[in-house]
Amino acid sequence: MSQYRRANTKGATYFFTLVTYRRQPLLCDTKVRNALRKAIESVRINRPFKIDAWVLLPDHLHCIWTLPSDDADYAVRWGLIKRSVSLTCATEYKRLDWMSASKRKHRESTIWQRRYWEHRIRDDQDFTRHVDYIHYNPVKHGLCEQVVDWPYSTFHRYVARGETGKDWGGGEMTCSGERFGE
Repeated sequence: MSQYRRANTKGATYFFTLVTYRRQPLLCDTKVRNALRKAIESVRINRPFKIDAWVLLPDHLHCIWTLPSDDADYAVRWGLIKRSVSLTCATEYKRLDWMSASKRKHRESTIWQRRYWEHRIRDDQDFTRHVDYIHYNPVKHGLCEQVVDWPYSTFHRYVARGETGKDWGGGEMTCSGERFGE
């Protein structure tokens, strides 16, 4: 098996994609959403990070995080978050018939795929493209006709701050300008 090398720049901003195991459409379920929110809050106490953008879809999520200037360890953060969600939701979502020897060996659940995608954001233009991609994703997947119609997205936070109009992404994807910060 090849060894994948992840980016590890301290204080960097990263784009992530996480997918459910076998693309199960469960991430928008109330129990899973609440467990995910609680896990993130808990992890951020001891391992802070800033959430720049986020979208939660039934079978995957995309987000952008900025890590503290002295820290590049997003892998531990994701491990803690995924584990917490898996433990909290085990009763309702664990599929014993999907527990392979490998899953048992690695102490994995049947909620998450083992790996995830990460990309280090290079500059403001790259950041803007990824924020737009995140916010437009529910339209791309046919879950809504306009970005504003999808409830599980930081798009609403951007609108509330006046950083974008609520009519953005009503059918065609365009870049929204400067980098959004908190």
